[in-house]
Amino acid sequence: MSFSRSHGALGALAGLSVLALVAGCSSGSSDSSDGASASSSTGGGGGDIVIGTTDSVTSLDPAGSYDNGSFAVQTQVFPFLMDAPEGSADVQPDIAESASFTSGTDYTVKLKSGLKWANGHDLTSSDVKFSFDRQLAIADDNGPSSLLANLDSVDAPDATTVVFHLKSANDQTFPQVLSSPAGPIVDEQVLSADSVTPAADIVSANAFGGQYVITSYQDNQTIAYEPNPNYGGDRGAAQNDSVTVSYYADSSNLKLAVQNGDVDVAYRSLSATDVEDLKSDSNVTVHTGPGGEIRYIVFNFDTMPYGATTSDADSEKALAVRQAAADLIDRDAIADQVFKGTYSSLYSFVPQGLTGATESLKSLYGDGNGGPDADKAKATLEAAGVTTPVALDLQYTPEHYGPSAGDEYALIKSQLESTGLFTVNLQSTEYVQYSKDRTSDVYPAYQLGWFPDYSDADNYLTPFFLEGGFLKNHYDNTNVDSLIQEQLSEPDSTKRTEVIGQIQDAVAKDLPTIPLLQGSQVAITGKDVQGINLDASFKFYYATITK
Repeated sequence: MSFSRSHGALGALAGLSVLALVAGCSSGSSDSSDGASASSSTGGGGGDIVIGTTDSVTSLDPAGSYDNGSFAVQTQVFPFLMDAPEGSADVQPDIAESASFTSGTDYTVKLKSGLKWANGHDLTSSDVKFSFDRQLAIADDNGPSSLLANLDSVDAPDATTVVFHLKSANDQTFPQVLSSPAGPIVDEQVLSADSVTPAADIVSANAFGGQYVITSYQDNQTIAYEPNPNYGGDRGAAQNDSVTVSYYADSSNLKLAVQNGDVDVAYRSLSATDVEDLKSDSNVTVHTGPGGEIRYIVFNFDTMPYGATTSDADSEKALAVRQAAADLIDRDAIADQVFKGTYSSLYSFVPQGLTGATESLKSLYGDGNGGPDADKAKATLEAAGVTTPVALDLQYTPEHYGPSAGDEYALIKSQLESTGLFTVNLQSTEYVQYSKDRTSDVYPAYQLGWFPDYSDADNYLTPFFLEGGFLKNHYDNTNVDSLIQEQLSEPDSTKRTEVIGQIQDAVAKDLPTIPLLQGSQVAITGKDVQGINLDASFKFYYATITK
């Protein structure tokens, strides 16, 4: 998922007060909807938890968002057919009682009987079919429908049976997709079938089936949660009495809040310097967990220098520009100087630690060992007939990818310009506008990040590169598309790993993106807080947190 997920995946910042409206929040009005219809519930006795974040929410509706801030909310309040149990990355049935392939292209799920939404509506297979049908029908540019590229249709033959008909047989990732941002089940009696539903409508209708209901929603200011007594999934009841999430526009204020005990948990995102400082603070605990988070630069194949729609369009020169940029970027310097070692250098599209990950870019670009090489960049541009310096418009967003994004891109600008081969026009835009502009060919090159939807190498390939994916950057390689489809349906794990490597090698030669860094999950808590779970599912559930 772009924490752009994208999936994907760092927090928003740049503002003033604890409950200040996040700069670049949703363009809709600031909602303050009291969930009067919310079911009264008895919490688990684990206290009232306050969580602080610099993330932002673009949409409560799962069809209208594909970013970590929105998915963090959806994870708490919507049910999933499949989900990873605590401490695991492997999914198993959640509100389902069974799930399996009943033929090569049919994946059949049996729901538990007697499921209810918090508002009392029956939760049946009809809701499930509706949820996936609307994802495909709405296909919002900033939504997760690209994850459903292999879904042909959905049937609901009876109230507890759902049959997913797939385009390609034996899709090895489909159970994981059901736990991803494309997988939340929604109430068909509340949400629209063909358009994104406003948060106020969802909250007022109490259309929730996860571990929590939302009782008050103030857009990118505060969200108040209470345990959902009708939750029927395998994760169990919430162990706390309530959760309030406060959205901070400035990470320094979030750091101060957790130090002072104004919040119990600070999750996404503090600067690397702040995290390093907090490790020596006896009043807090720094928790870390495995992370599949990556940061990268995207090139728009239409509007970048020599792109397909420019006046001097030339695909070979455009490729040379991308290659030269890859030759000049010093990832280790960015990781050390900007992120203080909380990130590491990334030399391929799949991060290290996942089966099939390679370092395809390491030998192709720079000095062949991960470092920059200005002479190689110069030779590449000269061989393609590119006039230097190349004028490159490079965009980043100051409030979605953590407080170090400005320093990160200032250093990238310096690295590209240091040899005189590039002149970089570095600009920034608030995230909600940014997320619209990047899919509208506004930015020739731009920053994105990704927080994975599930723990499989495919999640760094299919959403990005299959028929252009969510990047919308006009990259198109039919050989890559074919290889992606091949690995999706390859049941032999050894053969599948080989194909995943071939995909990375092929994309590395095209460079639609330049991978930069991969990082870890980090949460800061007060000393009295228990139950923080940062595992390889890459989801942060509130229900286990107590004090």
